[in-house]
Order: sequence, then C-alpha cells, then structure tokens
Amino acid sequence: MNAAIPSAQPPAGMDPAEWDARVKLAASYRLVAKFGMDDLIYNHISARVPGHDDQFLINPYGLLFDEVTASSLVKIDIKGETLSETPYSVNVAAFVIHAAIHKTSHDAACVAHTHSDASVAVSGQEKGLLPLSQFAMRFYNRQAFHDYEGVAIDLDEQERLVRDLGPHKVMLMRNHGILTVGRTPGEAFMLLYYFERAARIQLAMQAAAAAGAALVIPPPDVCEKAARQFWDLQGDILVPGEREWPALMRQLDRNDPSYRT
Repeated sequence: MNAAIPSAQPPAGMDPAEWDARVKLAASYRLVAKFGMDDLIYNHISARVPGHDDQFLINPYGLLFDEVTASSLVKIDIKGETLSETPYSVNVAAFVIHAAIHKTSHDAACVAHTHSDASVAVSGQEKGLLPLSQFAMRFYNRQAFHDYEGVAIDLDEQERLVRDLGPHKVMLMRNHGILTVGRTPGEAFMLLYYFERAARIQLAMQAAAAAGAALVIPPPDVCEKAARQFWDLQGDILVPGEREWPALMRQLDRNDPSYRT
C-alpha cells in the first residue's frame, strides 16, 4: 500500500509560495538520490525564495539527499546569513557557488551541483560532452567550462564562476562535476538528468572505441539543428521539466512522500 501523502498545507506563518518551493526542492534532492547522482552528504541544490531575490533555500549539511525534507531545508541570504531556525550548518562551498549564481542571474530560480561519476569523468575531457547521442545534442555548443581551482571556499572564485557560466544553463566544473541552472527545480533537475545520461553513454562509447569500435559523430550542421530543436522548443518539445516533473513527483508520492514534510 502506498503511504498517505502528507498535507500540502504550509506550516503556520509560512508563505505558501515558500512552502511550495521547499516541497519541490526537497523533491529534487530525492530524485537526484533515486537516479544515483548524489554524493553522500555532499553536493547541493538551491532554490530562490519566491519574492526574495536575495534569499535561497539549500540542504542542511549532514543529511543524505534521501533524508532531505521540505521543512529541513535551510534558508540563507546571499551573504551567507542563516534566516531560519536549524540545528544544521550550510556547506561553505555550497554558499560560495550558489550565492554567486543566484545574485547575478534572474533566471536562476534553481541551481544544482553534483559530483556524479559520469559528469566528473566528462569534465576532465578537453571537449567535455561530445555529440554522440540524442541526449547530448541538447548541449552541443551550449556547455560552459570552469577550470578547477581547488575546493570552492574562496569568495573571489564567485566572479569567475559567473563569468564562465555566461548565458549557459549547464557548466562543467573541470575535474569536479556539473552545475545546472533552471527557471524551476524541474528544469534544473532535467538538465542534470539528461546530461548524466549523455555522459554515461559517451563513456560507454569511448570504452568501445578503445576496444576497436569506430565512433560516429553527426556533422556539425546536424548537431546544431538538433540543439536548436531542443532550445527553440520546436515541434512538441517543451521546456525541460514541464512534462517530466509532474510525473516524477507523482512517482515520489507513490513510493515515499516523506519529502513533503
């Protein structure tokens, strides 16, 4: 029998819009764990507090991704000050990375950063993600790169993070992982998911090539056409997450709705 879905009502005194953002952000953490893209208590996904460009929600440092709930998320400002009562701290690198993006990009309602094996492996390749699959075509000439500078705990790295991201929604952090930016948690998550699928496929193809199989890469004009189809929302293509996200949340609700608490 499926567990009962907890009440959707926000705690007393909390703005319903903030509670909705908390629920969706907690869902993002659970989904990253479900698809094997988490890294114990490390990595982070943040969401801007609706109506407050200088505030965002992020995971409490010390919880596994599959333990994160809507109420356990920590609210901080872009200066790193904690704005909600919590027994937990916030990862310094999480603040440095996420505050930099939230305070400089209006579209950065949600920022995700992970160290999944496939994204790290591809981040160490000179050209990053190659156009070897339809999953990868979305990111053709649309991936940014940020060189590794050590653990991201120095505030002066923020300027370079923002500079390197530029107008892109996906950035490979060299020898480190990946960062995605979304107008919604659904968009940030789905960009993460599709990049991960493409990276895993690339590694599998490269392993086959090392054993003697020839790789086939479509011509640049075809790769660009496919990328434009995704980003220009041609045909019946929608913004990442617009179709997938409601289905994924329904799946979470069937299996374990505790993220809503």
